Amino acid sequence: MTARKIYLDNSASTRVDDEVVQAMLPYFSEHYGNGSSTHQFGQHAKQAIEDARQQVALLLNAAPAEITFLSGGTESDNLAIKGIAAAYTERTQRKGHLITSQFEHPAVLTTCGVLEKEGWRVTYLPVYQAGLVRTEDVQAALTDDTALISIMHANNEIGTIQPLQEIAALIQTRREAGQKHLYLHTDAVQSVGKIPVDVKTLGVDLLTFTAHKLHGPKGIGALFVRKGVRLVSQMHGGHHERDRRAGTESVPLIAGLGKTAELARLHLTERAEHTRRLRDALETGLFDRLSGLSRNGDEHQRVPHIANLNFEHVEGEGLQISLDLKGVAVSTGSACSSGSQEPSHVLMALGLPRDNSYGSLRFSFSKDNTQEDVDYVLEILPAVVEKLRKLSPRLKLQATGR
Repeated sequence: MTARKIYLDNSASTRVDDEVVQAMLPYFSEHYGNGSSTHQFGQHAKQAIEDARQQVALLLNAAPAEITFLSGGTESDNLAIKGIAAAYTERTQRKGHLITSQFEHPAVLTTCGVLEKEGWRVTYLPVYQAGLVRTEDVQAALTDDTALISIMHANNEIGTIQPLQEIAALIQTRREAGQKHLYLHTDAVQSVGKIPVDVKTLGVDLLTFTAHKLHGPKGIGALFVRKGVRLVSQMHGGHHERDRRAGTESVPLIAGLGKTAELARLHLTERAEHTRRLRDALETGLFDRLSGLSRNGDEHQRVPHIANLNFEHVEGEGLQISLDLKGVAVSTGSACSSGSQEPSHVLMALGLPRDNSYGSLRFSFSKDNTQEDVDYVLEILPAVVEKLRKLSPRLKLQATGR
């Protein structure tokens, strides 16, 4: 077993920044009051929560009152979709229509599936070979009873950036024609802190993100809800988070999220340039060294930290294990689908043949990666690929002419 440890699975989770850890520590042992208490201990905790809310709002160009703290991306997606659906049903006394894409995160797809079983109609838009939703498909899918469009900002496996501004423009046209309660939600877990994300520029009504994808702690995230948008809470209890999410706030985690958002905003450009440089160096080096290699998704319209590559005649799982034994951590897809025997639903949505979907790897970078990391992968990966190809049953059949 090698002593070398290189982590290239930052889309699954990231190392918590040292400054974030330090920001959290006082709220575990020193300032441990409940943020809803009126005494000094509680008010100190309340101030930490509101300071963090301000930092998240600054990162997104939102108002602090538009930020709701939750346990992470999955809960945020659930609240956005179910909350809007419940508000629509309360207002109209019937089920409506949702639009999403075929390659959303499971937190969105599964939630839409639950609503579908309850009587909602759901349209799942194609994304084609480039991994991009087409606005004409959105236009064609819209109906008078469409309540919500939920399209992720950047895909978690291939990194393609979706045309949210164009979709928001379609919604605005419908609103001007009288369809006032039609909203746009985006899961921006893989884009916030990686590229500029401005909720006003994007035109979204609800936006999901989480801390642990950008060097913050696990178990904390946020939902942006544009002022004037009504959704029904899915967590019942006290009046926390402006009645959107009941339950005592986790002050240490919220403080950590606040510091995470501050650092992401201050260092966004340099981090994006750093990860793009490493990603491009890896891709260029592998394309120079290997045949039978292709890129999944659009080459240009994507976030800077993700490279998803298909290795012909290689099982991605075997390649992942081989790299892990050499100290390199990568992924065959979303961490939320880990353990599934089925090919990635994202890659299948691109139209890849089933066998090719099994032969892909996701490399995802962060500020902590170095050129030396890339050089090591370029040193070891081609030989690993060639070794596995020699064991490929399909290649053996081709060689014998069968």
